Amino acid sequence: MPNSDDTATRTVELGLDTFGDRSSDAAGTPVPYAQVIRDITEQGILADRVGVDFIGIGEHHRDDFAVSAPDVVLAGIATRTERIHVGSAVTVLSSDDPVRVFERFATVDALSNGRAEVILGRGSFTESFPLFGFDLANYEALFEEKLDLFSKLLTEEPVTWQGQLRSPLVNQEVYPKTEHGLKTWIAVGGSPESVVRAARYRIPLMLAIIGGPADRFAPFVKLYHEALGQYAPGTTPVVGVHSPGHVAETDDLAREQLFPHFKANRDRIGAERGWPAATRADFEREIEHGALYVGSPETVARKIARTVQDLGLDRFDLKYASGPMPHAQLMQSIELYGTTVIPRVRELLAD
Repeated sequence: MPNSDDTATRTVELGLDTFGDRSSDAAGTPVPYAQVIRDITEQGILADRVGVDFIGIGEHHRDDFAVSAPDVVLAGIATRTERIHVGSAVTVLSSDDPVRVFERFATVDALSNGRAEVILGRGSFTESFPLFGFDLANYEALFEEKLDLFSKLLTEEPVTWQGQLRSPLVNQEVYPKTEHGLKTWIAVGGSPESVVRAARYRIPLMLAIIGGPADRFAPFVKLYHEALGQYAPGTTPVVGVHSPGHVAETDDLAREQLFPHFKANRDRIGAERGWPAATRADFEREIEHGALYVGSPETVARKIARTVQDLGLDRFDLKYASGPMPHAQLMQSIELYGTTVIPRVRELLAD
């Protein structure tokens, strides 16, 4: 696994992610879904302007999230930005068609002049399975089979493929072709089998660290390096991390702004999954010792730099939106992240 010296000699990408949470206005009234999508577009434009390397948008099919078609929103951002890479966070490949996913993101890649990426995953929510007519009993098999087909599509050569859950392809061309390939990641929540799968397909690994200290994922990074060395000797490992957080002018302000929205989000999901209600102590503990990157630019930068060094990362993405936080606070967080956190992280890594 790379050490901190290796990290200092290369440029680490620093990005942002949003799941498109349905936000509220200053009075606490939920914002219409259409306005949330327009706001996300403005957030992506600001991220480009302030120097963020990547913006990812997640896919959900439920009432607390506004984005069900990330590639469409990304296309809108792509045509109004110049340098930022745009991608999903994640695309639920299990309940989609691999050919259509490739075609849509190849189209975004064309609109963005080669800045599109796709992060593939199984998703932590299951609403898309009955919505699109897939049996949850095939949860594992659907992802494995569709990922196998998608890996063939990435060659952009004629594909001959056969599986059990989808019709076969015989010498099939898929269009449009990209100009320089489509950068693809596999999102993993912490399963060793999923880490090895990413290595087997020679695809970069994106770790979703949403609870607990980041360094507990070091064995998964080590496993990915070892497995990639076995399946594709000589291939350079590429590893990223996605974790939630919020940036404000001071540590206290960041915590006060985020907590009610963090709690609303966690309690809504917890009620569905049997978790206890989130407490302020839980929140503070995750900031001090866990996976919440919350505080002033200096505080957040130091925690990100430490995670990058501990895990030897190529990318760190801050999930900047949690629950119904107002658009204005999200915009301020993005601006501070781009103008202050990113330059400071690079200073810390260089030192």
